[in-house]
Amino acid sequence: MDRPAIVLVHGTRFARGQWQPQLPALAADFPVTAVDLPGHGSRAAEPWNLDRAADIVAEAVRDLDAGPALVVGHSLGGYVSLHVARRHPDLLAGLVLMGASVATTGPLTVPYRLFASLVARLPAARLTRWNDRLLRRLYPPEVVDATIADGYAFHTLPVAWRDIMGRFDASSLAAVRAPVLILNGERDRLFRSGEREFARARPGTRIELVPGAGHLANFDNPAAVTDAVRRFARELSPAR
Repeated sequence: MDRPAIVLVHGTRFARGQWQPQLPALAADFPVTAVDLPGHGSRAAEPWNLDRAADIVAEAVRDLDAGPALVVGHSLGGYVSLHVARRHPDLLAGLVLMGASVATTGPLTVPYRLFASLVARLPAARLTRWNDRLLRRLYPPEVVDATIADGYAFHTLPVAWRDIMGRFDASSLAAVRAPVLILNGERDRLFRSGEREFARARPGTRIELVPGAGHLANFDNPAAVTDAVRRFARELSPAR
């Protein structure tokens, strides 16, 4: 196998269906899969645990049976992917961090702790209706139908966010052995705010911005995200 497998890791409240816009296109060139993290999608009944989340990604890499994989993590999934690099470094051929290059330490975490607390108090049915309406208003069905069908892990959001707070900063990237691409929406001002610090922590790390995209870059500009992941994966392939 001269092309790395790709494992896609979803963000906060979503599940594997988030990668609906990317999976078919990437599958034409690479072994590829998307996972559900604990408490999300098909694993909605499973309690959140960061170590378990990283191990699920590791299991997906092994199941593809194609050697070390390129792991692509968005938002929450990006921090999980950094944890994969800690727990299972030999399984990574490369790492793409999307919307996950801001430290989860310090005063910036205060608004997220407050938001997580608010989400825990709101009825899940109401949050689901709001999210469905928002996604349908902003994006075409071929981009978000699978996400809507998966449902939302609002019950997991508070505990998952609390779990990653205080755990990740630029030094987390310094320990990653594999090549790294930081891929952020150009309008994602908050979650790309630490991208240069993260990149400096690991020499050779490249930053790419997705034109016109915000935090949900793979929804805002699906083709550009797919292209960036494909190009990076090809760079990891052995020369022929």
